Amino acid sequence: MQPDELKRSLSDGLLSFPVTPFDAAGAFDPAVYADHVGWLAGYDARVLFAAGGTGEFFSLLPEEVPKIVRAAKAAASSTPIIAGCGYGTRIAVDLARAVAGAGADGILLLPHYLIDAPQAGLAAHVREVCRAVDIGVVVYNRDNAILQPDTLAQLAEECPNLIGFKDGSGNIGLVREVTARLGDRLSYVGGMPTAELFAEAYLGAGFCTYSSAVFNFVPRLAQEFYVALRGGNRVRTEAILREFFYPFMAIRNRNHGYAVAAIKAGVRQVGFPAGPVRPPLTDLTAEEEELLADLIARNT
Repeated sequence: MQPDELKRSLSDGLLSFPVTPFDAAGAFDPAVYADHVGWLAGYDARVLFAAGGTGEFFSLLPEEVPKIVRAAKAAASSTPIIAGCGYGTRIAVDLARAVAGAGADGILLLPHYLIDAPQAGLAAHVREVCRAVDIGVVVYNRDNAILQPDTLAQLAEECPNLIGFKDGSGNIGLVREVTARLGDRLSYVGGMPTAELFAEAYLGAGFCTYSSAVFNFVPRLAQEFYVALRGGNRVRTEAILREFFYPFMAIRNRNHGYAVAAIKAGVRQVGFPAGPVRPPLTDLTAEEEELLADLIARNT
């Protein structure tokens, strides 16, 4: 898929990040992954992100990521697949090339490892990854990788295959300046944990879509919320927030890392044996699993 075509796919419709299932030995389970991704593809996600944040990119070996991409492409051949990519610049460049070779339609460049960096360093990091591949690149503005508007504008001019800006910072002032300055040069994706909680604010800031983690286990409800949001049906969006998302947030906020672990628990509860999360994350307690199971039952 050409970068401009992928950009169009990112500009409208719901997006999601499938979890990465592990077997009893802790290895990637391609059969479960294929079943789950194939199921999700039937609910009209415009783009799926393989081995992204919800897919535990941070816990994967670099050589596992291309395998996951190939499995995603095979299971959802008509849905564009964007692969997670990250760590230090040289690792990110090698990984970008590997996932491009595995058939990824684009990459999501997650924050680099550990340390803060100046804007010139962040720009060099993004520039080298973009120049390493021909596929589209989406930058993830979050944590220690916050691109300022001037830096992003410079990169957009220098890197034709930089097609997207995903924000997980929650800084509405910053992202509004980005959308005002760059206009339709990029596609803008909301990327806060449990993005539906922030979707209305991001829509007002010029973002047209977001990545839904709960799409992993309640895809019909996630789509219903998105359609109501884009249609201006505030009565319905507020009802779904009250009935599902705020109770889910209460479970998610019980422990660090539950933004991923609770999603994987939900996937297991709807019938896909996705296995546990990998350390350093931990799974939900038995009590929390029951709370989540009850919430799913009441909303499906």
